[in-house]
Amino acid sequence: MKRLVDILFSLAGFISLLPVYILIAILIKYDSKGPIIFWSKRIGKNNKLFRMPKFRTMYQDTPQVASHLLKDSEQYISKFGKFLRKYSLDELPQIYSILIGEMSIIGPRPALFNQSDLIKLRIKYKIDKLKPGLTGWAQVNGRDALSIKEKVALEIFYLENRSLLIDMKIIYLTIKKVFQAKDITH
Repeated sequence: MKRLVDILFSLAGFISLLPVYILIAILIKYDSKGPIIFWSKRIGKNNKLFRMPKFRTMYQDTPQVASHLLKDSEQYISKFGKFLRKYSLDELPQIYSILIGEMSIIGPRPALFNQSDLIKLRIKYKIDKLKPGLTGWAQVNGRDALSIKEKVALEIFYLENRSLLIDMKIIYLTIKKVFQAKDITH
């Protein structure tokens, strides 16, 4: 049932947001050199590596590490990229990953391939058995303001308490937080 919901909502989202995709693509090309889409190496369900699309928010010469690990990450983020990140618009291409079944609308955010501390904890607590999501319980309860341990504790809660009601609450809180642009530090 969850897979069907993922397909229907992501298709509806893609179609309704098509003009936004086109506008963002034009603005990215105007703002800086390079591709419109950045393909990030991520860890999916059962620790399978996959490539997750995002609208490019950083310059091409940026090292491939989590933004918070960059010394002075602001120097790598393009002008328009700051706006995209503030409102999480850089995440919109992940609808593609949902459509092909590598992600779900709701689940733990996919770890970068080199976030070994997060990956180890997710394996330990079997969070790696969940399909990663566009948004999740940790996202709406602190996002970038959370430590790895706090994030995993929230993911454990979600793993143990998954339900349609919690998923609906996550969607509501995600929309609310995106418009408030809260808990985004990089």
